[in-house]
Parts: sequence; structure tokens; C-alpha cells
Amino acid sequence: MVGLYWEEWEVGREFKSAARTVTEADLVIYSGLSGDYNPLHTDEEFCKSTDFGTRIAHGPLVYAIAAGLIFQMHLYDDTLVAFLGFENLKFTKPTKPGDTIHARLKVLERRETSKPDRGIMKRQLQVVNQRGEVVLDAVQAFLLKKKPA
Repeated sequence: MVGLYWEEWEVGREFKSAARTVTEADLVIYSGLSGDYNPLHTDEEFCKSTDFGTRIAHGPLVYAIAAGLIFQMHLYDDTLVAFLGFENLKFTKPTKPGDTIHARLKVLERRETSKPDRGIMKRQLQVVNQRGEVVLDAVQAFLLKKKPA
């Protein structure tokens, strides 16, 4: 299967991923993997006294789950050259164990590069919970292959 080439990322085009529920196990595994044992992610009793009232997912964990959901859509199979980075990244609401999230993408712009076989695409990424609340909002840039001649 081949993903979308640069030309197929039309400005304004939108995509929606499947959804996935964030679990307590996700928080535990991510804490161990990252070494981030902040009590906001690991200590339920401590969190009862915070504005959140319970543990919250690590921001990078929320992004990682969304990235996995997006890559399962096969949009980049054999067409992605490089992820160039974030223009901005905001965590707008907490994600708690039991929340179900999905990713929304919207193509913002495309531009040529000095190399004729590739181009840059910018997109908005929003991660949305089961209540329709945006919990992550970002703009990302990607270097993509153009269609072969």
C-alpha cells in the first residue's frame, strides 16, 4: 500500500482517525518508559486535591497515542521523507484514564522545495475526546515524496 503523495494533500482536506481509550496501564507504562513519575500522572490520592481531581495523562503520551492512530490510517506509507517538527503544540484540556480520543487532521498548506521529487505539507492536528473537546492542538510540517514521473 502506498500513502498519499505531496500532490494528494490538498489544502483544506480533512481526515479523522479511529478512536482509542486511554487506560491506567498507558499512564503506568509511559511513566516507566519516560521516567516521568510526576504525581499528576501516578498518585491518585495526591490528584484528588488538584484541580483535575484524578490522574491525568502525560501530554507527550496523548500525542504518541494520536500519532499511532494517524499512522494506522496508512497516509504516509512509503511517501513520508521526514517529520520536520511542530510550529506550535498546545495541550488545551486534560486527558484522563477512561477518556477516548481520536485525531483530526486538516491540511493547511503545501509548498515546493528546492528538490523536484519532494514537497512540504503543513497540517493542523487536533486530538479530540469523547465529549468533542479538543485536548491537543498543533501545527506540524512534513517532507513528502511527490508522485513519480
